[in-house]
Amino acid sequence: MTRALEITFQRYPIAGEFRISRGAKTEAEVIVCKIRDDEAVGRGECVPYRRYGETMDSVAAEIAAIGEAVAAGIDREALLTRMKPGAARNAVDCALWDLEAKLGWGRVTDRIGVAAPSALVTAYTLSLGDADAMGRQAARYAHRKLLKIKLGAEGDEARIRAVRAGAPDSALILDANEGWTEKTLAGLLAVSAECKVSLIEQPLPAGRDGLLATIDRRVPVCADESVHATEDLAALRDRYDAVNIKLDKTGGLTEALAMKREAARLGFKIMVGCMVGSSLAMAPATLLAQGVDFVDLDGPLLLARDCEPGLVYEGSTVTPPAPALWG
Repeated sequence: MTRALEITFQRYPIAGEFRISRGAKTEAEVIVCKIRDDEAVGRGECVPYRRYGETMDSVAAEIAAIGEAVAAGIDREALLTRMKPGAARNAVDCALWDLEAKLGWGRVTDRIGVAAPSALVTAYTLSLGDADAMGRQAARYAHRKLLKIKLGAEGDEARIRAVRAGAPDSALILDANEGWTEKTLAGLLAVSAECKVSLIEQPLPAGRDGLLATIDRRVPVCADESVHATEDLAALRDRYDAVNIKLDKTGGLTEALAMKREAARLGFKIMVGCMVGSSLAMAPATLLAQGVDFVDLDGPLLLARDCEPGLVYEGSTVTPPAPALWG
């Protein structure tokens, strides 16, 4: 059996603009890794993230560097020691899972113990804007059960109040993207509690979040930028109530499954999140997200077009992938 690795760059236009506190973009840039052998092709998609020092070229180079090992038949467990956590390993790991399934090793659902995966209710993300604009966004999507609100700039209190007024019945996740400070934290936590927010993601910068261990967290706080892999979890128990597991951070489904088990053992609530990518990137995450507390896999809903075939979304409900897509 001969295996070969292929790398392709793909771009998907975003429907409008996706804005967070670090900037805005109008397209999603993704890398697809294909692993071919004599009988089948496995695929995995990743989204390089500049916050973690990744670019399209640097991630592609990381994937290419493992090509000889892939050709020699490296398995997923060995991949964990040969590549660091991040987008590159995610693409290769997910391609190997998909290839194994297509070679008849069994559906991924069966192999990870979720033989009958359920449809999931995903958050729908509202981009950062001024309070009036975000209130209008919230009113437009108030029919969705769970909204995720991008924050992290001056005026967040007004944004929180405007969103709650616009969507009085939706559960709310606030994502500050490390944009709050020691001075603003207490006030914004109080407003969040008043507005019955369900979860706050990464309010303080990673590495400068020790204050969270010393305060009354009136709303559960979730680590995102502060947590990447299983080994990070133990040190966060005093300051976070939940963790956001993303395949592009963990470096694939193999590590993400281990991280999910350990996070549950340590008593964290679990969110499964995503970067802005296509259904190919979301497909393995929908299996990881079975049974978790919060699901944020709305990447394809933010795109003007998706890959083909894609996941089936009905409103905020997403159905796990058919074999033709992944796994």
